[in-house]
Amino acid sequence: MKLEGKVAVITGGARGIGKASALAMAREGADIGICDLLASEGRETVEEIEALGRRAWFTQANVAQRADCERFFDEARQKLGRVDILLNNAATSVRKPLIELEVADVEKTWGPTLWSVFHCSQLAARLMVKQGDGGSIISISSVQGVRPYPLSSAYNGAKAAVIHMSRTWAAELAQYRIRVNTIEPGWIDTPGERQYASEEEIQALAAQLPLKRLGRPEEIAGLVVFLASDKDSGYVTGSSLRMDGGFILPRMTKLEE
Repeated sequence: MKLEGKVAVITGGARGIGKASALAMAREGADIGICDLLASEGRETVEEIEALGRRAWFTQANVAQRADCERFFDEARQKLGRVDILLNNAATSVRKPLIELEVADVEKTWGPTLWSVFHCSQLAARLMVKQGDGGSIISISSVQGVRPYPLSSAYNGAKAAVIHMSRTWAAELAQYRIRVNTIEPGWIDTPGERQYASEEEIQALAAQLPLKRLGRPEEIAGLVVFLASDKDSGYVTGSSLRMDGGFILPRMTKLEE
């Protein structure tokens, strides 16, 4: 198993990409700690991880708050002994035009989407340096961190910052054998998508994508395992890997067709 003997911690691990990644890393031998605001779903995820024969625990936490992040990492050390892998997955978005955005909307978005990545990456890096065995820090960014989309100023900016901060940290932490990378998903079929569109709208829009479907959380989870594994990606750091099914590709016009 690629991650045997490792401990991975995941923000936003109760459902979607976070949950799929937790289960995928557990199947590869890692013990898992997750945090989320969704308590019942978080505990269900822990039960599924334990059913795979791995140790797991859940902390209800708001990772937009530094104190909650510190508590999460304190519990990781107490319950699982160490941290080898961090997956920054927690995020949210307020979708409004720039002229209608309130400062509170931006703060609500940047808390879990940007500040949590800083808080948790710093805490993980400090612990990994102290442990002396290297580590892997992975952050879920987005194609929206590269290509801007309307109505998402705060989210676009946060995801772009995550990519650039991660590259900066990769340069700083390489001396400690801590690898830092990001993943840029496209449109993934997660529960959060249902906040903004009906099932019919989602399927109609998905049919317009190059691969004619949304991505699956399990597909992103496979890339997470790759970046977490020293065997597979021990020479990968400072990279941002895109898995978007061609979402960001230029679309042909009717004339080109």
